[in-house]
Amino acid sequence: MTILVLGAGVVGVATAYCLARDGHAVTVVDRQPGPALEASFANGGQISANHATPWAGPATPWKALKWLGRADAPLLLHLRADPALFAWLWRFLGNCTTARMQRNTERALRVALYSRQQLAELRAETGIRYHELSRGILHIFRDRAEHRAALGQVELMNRLGCRRQVVDPDQCLAIEPALATVRPRLIGGIFSPDDESGDAYAFSAGLAERAAARGARFRFGAEVRRLTATDDRVAGIELADGERLAAEAVVVALGSTSPLLLRPLGIRLPVYPAKGYSVTIPVAEGGIAPTVSLIDDEVKMVYSRLGDRLRAAGTAEFIGYDASVEPKRARFLLDKAMELFPQCGDPARAELWAGLRPSTPDGVPVLGRTGFANLFLNTGHGTLGWTMACGAGRIVADLVAGRKPAVALDGLELARFR
Repeated sequence: MTILVLGAGVVGVATAYCLARDGHAVTVVDRQPGPALEASFANGGQISANHATPWAGPATPWKALKWLGRADAPLLLHLRADPALFAWLWRFLGNCTTARMQRNTERALRVALYSRQQLAELRAETGIRYHELSRGILHIFRDRAEHRAALGQVELMNRLGCRRQVVDPDQCLAIEPALATVRPRLIGGIFSPDDESGDAYAFSAGLAERAAARGARFRFGAEVRRLTATDDRVAGIELADGERLAAEAVVVALGSTSPLLLRPLGIRLPVYPAKGYSVTIPVAEGGIAPTVSLIDDEVKMVYSRLGDRLRAAGTAEFIGYDASVEPKRARFLLDKAMELFPQCGDPARAELWAGLRPSTPDGVPVLGRTGFANLFLNTGHGTLGWTMACGAGRIVADLVAGRKPAVALDGLELARFR
């Protein structure tokens, strides 16, 4: 079968690899000059299946109000005349109940846990390397109220198939000795020993090479203008230069720009870009930097060791499709990273980055079928694109081939928003 995969981020590349492995004639189309050069390029590096908790929860609206006016707010809204944003926020607020948060957590976990398994199998199959570390993720707390609230989620997550362990400050330090500077302020932590970390860009580049070795073609520097459709099927795509590419099936894995391409076909996809920032600090020789991936609850930041670099990432900024780096926001991450790990390296050599994460109002990706028989979706993974990529890619590849996926699709398809 001839198949077009639109988007060469980590999700699109994983999908293309699964399809090429099945023997399909796959072409991947992306506007960038190479794979994973947008949201996948410098993300937080965590493969955090045990932390697949949606943003939408009972406490989130109150936290957002508390953060209003703060330039360093973890969640920053730029309210303006944007109907798509207001529609997204209305749906988001509708998901901020305990019952819906628990439902959405189960749905997201279904994909995330399956994906972690698929990643391990793919790693064994291909020998791919991407500065991967299987040392777990440690979530640290310096606020008693936030710590108590998080403890309430441990039982739920474990019941849904996670393995999360409550640890005291001394145990936090034993798990990650680089936390010595903050030990006097630690309240405690939650450790997820089965989670991982790694460089999503290096993984995507390596997997793209392996997909190409299986016959997949990559059309980089090619921007998709529109999908071409007749009746209940898509015929292919038209590129910005007028070239047309035909296909028997099309997978849309364009992240936050997916709704823009689908809208002319009458498909309303509630995905909105949430800008996230990261800083990457070269670790000095003899520098003290963590090797266990971390979540610092106080400032809503994550840390991952990627070889001789330390990646710190965080924040969610709703500002439309503006992916530019706002220096103050990025400097905040750098300052907090150096505050936590003052001997990790030279902050003057840090690389600043921002990317747009495709967020759904319920925190669950949109996978599978559309109203067009041969058009499939693999988008809306939010901050969990790296976490869910391999599993989501396999699920969609199974659907394209007419196989029943190993993961139940209820609550994952576009139909849940109708």
